[in-house]
Amino acid sequence: MRVFLDTNVLAAAVATRGLCSELLESVIHDHELVTCQAVLVELKRVLSGKLRLPAPVVESFLGLLKTEARVVESRKKPSIPIKDADDIPILACAIDAAADVFVTGDKELLDLRRIGKLAIISPRQLWNRLAGLE
Repeated sequence: MRVFLDTNVLAAAVATRGLCSELLESVIHDHELVTCQAVLVELKRVLSGKLRLPAPVVESFLGLLKTEARVVESRKKPSIPIKDADDIPILACAIDAAADVFVTGDKELLDLRRIGKLAIISPRQLWNRLAGLE
């Protein structure tokens, strides 16, 4: 399965040990992780600023993502009915990468449920899907 993890899921994966960190590990080992430069930039800002993680930890995690994920870009700007325009290029990358799922904790994005073939699901929904519960 091709999986695109939103910034909030990746930040949770590095900040705490729990569902998101286990999901990231599972996706890296058993599936295809997809991300984009916009997520990496936003993630660096969140980890360094909001979460105040040490620079070596941030750089190490970003390095892991660059090594383990396929980093894609999109020049398209699809019309998606959401308030946060910064999320549109990220969703465009997930669509262009033909990701099967876009995993996020963002309620506004979760309310979309699907954009074309791209399913938008929560970390718990992905966990249940990977465990065969959904």
